[in-house]
Amino acid sequence: MEFAEKFLPTAGLVGILPMITWFSMLVAFYAFVGNVIFAVMSRSSVAPEHRVSRNYTAIIAAIAGISYFLIQDYYKDMLHELAAIDNEEARGALLRTSYNAIGQLRYMDWLITTPLLLLKMTAMLKVHYRKYRGLINMLLLADVFMIVTGYIGEQQLTPDNEILVAPKLIWGAISTIGYVVVVYILYKIWRDCSTESHVKEPERWAYKVMGIMVVTFWGVYPIGYILTAVTNIDTNWIHLSFSIADIINKVGVGAIAYQAADAILEERLPMESTAPYRSVS
Repeated sequence: MEFAEKFLPTAGLVGILPMITWFSMLVAFYAFVGNVIFAVMSRSSVAPEHRVSRNYTAIIAAIAGISYFLIQDYYKDMLHELAAIDNEEARGALLRTSYNAIGQLRYMDWLITTPLLLLKMTAMLKVHYRKYRGLINMLLLADVFMIVTGYIGEQQLTPDNEILVAPKLIWGAISTIGYVVVVYILYKIWRDCSTESHVKEPERWAYKVMGIMVVTFWGVYPIGYILTAVTNIDTNWIHLSFSIADIINKVGVGAIAYQAADAILEERLPMESTAPYRSVS
């Protein structure tokens, strides 16, 4: 295909906010690809008991990277169509339609990656599944419940792709029940497991930071959910917020887990004993 036949959006054609939104989606894609590579390459440079955490990180980043490649590709095609529309009302309708479509890709991603993120958190405190089977199963079920009911809420649309506000908010409230249960179980796991003698201080620190991120940055998504239902907010702001939140919640959590696992290894093997590759078999 000739370059002239390809479409690359510019702010002059589609506006500055859509361009920043597409930019953020591509940056997220690149961040997840880099995270996959780093997770795989750094697997041998952490304490052996935390290598499974590097596996979780790689899988999460791979799924998120695929999702964001599809998201940005769809969004770029939408911008191609947007560039040919002069009517503001028609442009707004196209942006809302694309938001509803892209939301499906996000929920498919979250249905896989958020349970893995929670399992990575429990692995940080070395929670044994056999001992805490009930809690872990309930944690994962609550998370899946939260995502599925949230997805159903996002699909409360008219044939014209307009949001049915009341049904969407009702499903959003139902989804929040799952979120509350997730936070409660994470706190209970912290209370029951963080004081175990085999849990080290870096692991406690990492779990605590991850827990704070679940309470705070996971809150970006329901805020966006509500704003799209009760306001006429430009959905580009929601896309932009979700892209940033996804990077923080997935790449950021992976970095925190790596720091803790690396610190554990450093306690056992000082830096000079493993330099320059910082790895151990």
